[in-house]
Amino acid sequence: MEPYASISVVSVLVVLLLANMQCEAQLSPTFYDSTCPNALSTIRTSIRQAISRERRMAASLIRLHFHDCFVQGCDASILLEESSNIQSEQSALPNVGSARGYGVIEAAKREVEKICPGVVSCADILATAARDASVAVGGPTWQVKLGRRDSATANQAQANSDLPAFFEGLDILLRKFSNKGLNARDMVALSGSHTLGQAQCFTFRQRIYSNGTDIYAGFAGTRRRQCPRTDGDGNGNLAPLDLVTPNSFDNNYFKNLIQKKGLLRSDQVLFSREPTASIVNEYSNNPRTFASDFAYSMVKMGDIEPLTGQHGIIRRICSAVN
Repeated sequence: MEPYASISVVSVLVVLLLANMQCEAQLSPTFYDSTCPNALSTIRTSIRQAISRERRMAASLIRLHFHDCFVQGCDASILLEESSNIQSEQSALPNVGSARGYGVIEAAKREVEKICPGVVSCADILATAARDASVAVGGPTWQVKLGRRDSATANQAQANSDLPAFFEGLDILLRKFSNKGLNARDMVALSGSHTLGQAQCFTFRQRIYSNGTDIYAGFAGTRRRQCPRTDGDGNGNLAPLDLVTPNSFDNNYFKNLIQKKGLLRSDQVLFSREPTASIVNEYSNNPRTFASDFAYSMVKMGDIEPLTGQHGIIRRICSAVN
């Protein structure tokens, strides 16, 4: 064989290999159209029922998807419980005692397994649940790209190091989001999910007793009523992240930040300076822009390091490896 012919054959093989890899890694909204056509409607019904029982669950499901994607990608690793060979991410500091909704995802998985056993991943159910949760409380919708597979491992150490924390400053938060391929605009948009849900006293105690210039005194006083100064007393007492409309998806969260009424330090720092302060202003004035950007950033976050093709598994139950 001529030398140039060898190079040509190698080149063709490389191109075919790359094309195959790209095909394997591509997520698609139509992934289950032929293998489980009723998957999305089944998940949606299950999630709506859960949120109708407890409206706060919408925030919990969105947060659960976020906490999954930030640790070794969107692979449902956060759903794995502690076992002899798994250190569960559920026990990591950002999750323990606060991440919730595991049972809701498991219930949705059970319903899907009844119609299509062994087909739909827990990772895709979690991603779809986050979208359905948003819609259930008046938030935006988006096309969920599907085809993720589930991990057979968890990474508690990475959960402790990579997930944003309520006490962190702007530079650290920007770096953590950037490490996942998300920019400042994505960070502000995704933080807007705090228009929903509640936080525990220990996460905002230092802020409301700081007498700082970045918190409105009247707001701090209101929050102190249910959050004693002494550590340990009332640690788990809850307060809404959005004082105005805590159970509706809107842009009041950003208006709160401008008024120095952000509950968590990690919220209020978004309005402390650029590159995020102008985005907060923009979203506070334009709820449609916020909703559109939130949907865009949720899709972008859902693309973080998915397991596809022959990588990963399809778990039969979400809390354990098959």
